[in-house]
This record gives sequence, C-alpha cells and structure tokens, in this order.
Amino acid sequence: MHRIIYDCDNTMGVKEKDVDDGLTLLYLLGREDIEILGITTTYGNSTIEVVYTNTLQMIKELHLHHIPLLKGGPSSEKRQSDAARFLCEKVASHPKEITIVATGSLTNLLGAYEMDIHFFENVKEIILMGGITEPLIINGKNLDELNFSCDAYAAYKVLTSGAKITVITGHICLQALFGKREYKRLIENEDIKIYQYIRNKTIHWFEFIRNYFGIDGFYNWDIVAAVYLSNPELFNNNIIHLSPTPQDLKTGFLKQSDKGYHINIPTAIKDMEKFNEIIFATWANIKYK
Repeated sequence: MHRIIYDCDNTMGVKEKDVDDGLTLLYLLGREDIEILGITTTYGNSTIEVVYTNTLQMIKELHLHHIPLLKGGPSSEKRQSDAARFLCEKVASHPKEITIVATGSLTNLLGAYEMDIHFFENVKEIILMGGITEPLIINGKNLDELNFSCDAYAAYKVLTSGAKITVITGHICLQALFGKREYKRLIENEDIKIYQYIRNKTIHWFEFIRNYFGIDGFYNWDIVAAVYLSNPELFNNNIIHLSPTPQDLKTGFLKQSDKGYHINIPTAIKDMEKFNEIIFATWANIKYK
C-alpha cells in the first residue's frame, strides 16, 4: 500500500486551464493500492485561490470529505501555510512511510522543510512532474516549463535534498497524448458515470488545445507521475547526476554533470496501450452518481 500526500495545482474545470491535476487525482482515488492521506494545493496552473476553490468544489462533487484538503503558500515569497504544516507534521509522524506526489510548484515542500529540517530525510520518496532537459516543442511551438520555474529556489532545495526522487519531465509526458481515441472511449462508455464526469470537465481543454496547438488531444502530464508510482515497471528508469542551480531552474532546466545528485528521470513509457488501459480501468473504479 502506497501512503501518499498529493501536492497539486488542480484547475480541472476552470476555463482555459489544464486538466491534468484533476485527472491525476481521480487516478489516485481509483487505485486500491494507494491511500491518500491529504491533498495540498499549490499554484502554477493558476493562483492558489483558484486552485484551492476549484479543488474544494471537486471534493464536494465526489464526496471526498474524508480526505483533508489544505491550502498552500501563494508564492515563493510566502511559503508558510496550512499545507506546509500538514506536510511537515504528517511526514514527521510517519517517517519513511509517506510518498509525496508533487505536480505543481514546490513551494509547499520547501515550506515544510523550513518548519522541520528533517523533512526530506523522513520522506519515503518524492515523485515530481516538472523540468526540462532541452526545449519542449509541441507541433512547432516552444512550451515554457511551468512547475519548477514557478519557485526555482524551492525546486533547487527539493532536488538537492538527498531524498529519493523521481522526476517526470515534460519530455516523457509527450508520449502520453490523450487523443481522439481516448476521448471516444469516454463518450462511448456512458454507463461508467465517472467517464461522463471526466468528459464534462475536460471538453473545453480538448478544444482549447486543438485551437492553440493544432492537435487533437491534450498531454496528460501529471498522470504520468501517478502511474509511475503504481506501475514503475512500465517505465525505463534512468538514474543520472544532476547539478541544478536556482538560476537554471528559473526556466526549469535540469543541468546534468559527471558528479551531482542521483535523480531518476525516466525516458520512456514502455507500453502505451497498457498505460492507457490502466488509467481507464482505475478511473472506472471510482463510484460516482
């Protein structure tokens, strides 16, 4: 059983905002081998107020009141928050038992460390979505990195903390296109109510990406991190040496070197068919009326 805290910038359902954090939360909820100890909100896709309010609404819609929801710090200038305190206290009370899945800015994680310098050594594992090793190009358009660059110093402190870390970069996520085939599956399975919920929450984003990037589908960025947690065998692990700097991380760039911190940066999803099957089957586990 994986015991986790999900730190996210969920904007699924907000007009012209990404949906991947919400889809990831649904995936984590559907896994019988994952226990969500809490959801901590951060910024990135939008402000902390929008993210928190939107996630609270999602909790109400899905009747998830048994899962604690904590608001995080609003910026790199204000890292102390209810979310940081929750992370700090929960990890301290369960050393080496809790995995953190973080798919937004890393402000809350640094906030927790500032409260307890043993925070990172007490974490079991940290799985991050963010960072680039080269320019991220979608259909000829350059896409700026978001999560690490939002709070570059926090990203630096996390990556150099010595904790067991896996980074799911934007590059591997380009393999996880949620395209017309996947969307058709949501439409055709009307008896699975959670699929209808997902369709209604994501159709605007599907159309926005088609109009902006000229592709039929959106990249399911954050869910790759969650599937890595549950099914690491689907990925090619790639342990490299990183020597990140706060300056490099202002653009999300992950600097490699001969020496540095050992970080796992998977480079490929081995079986996309199985990857998608696992996601849909897991979503279908959610009881929704």
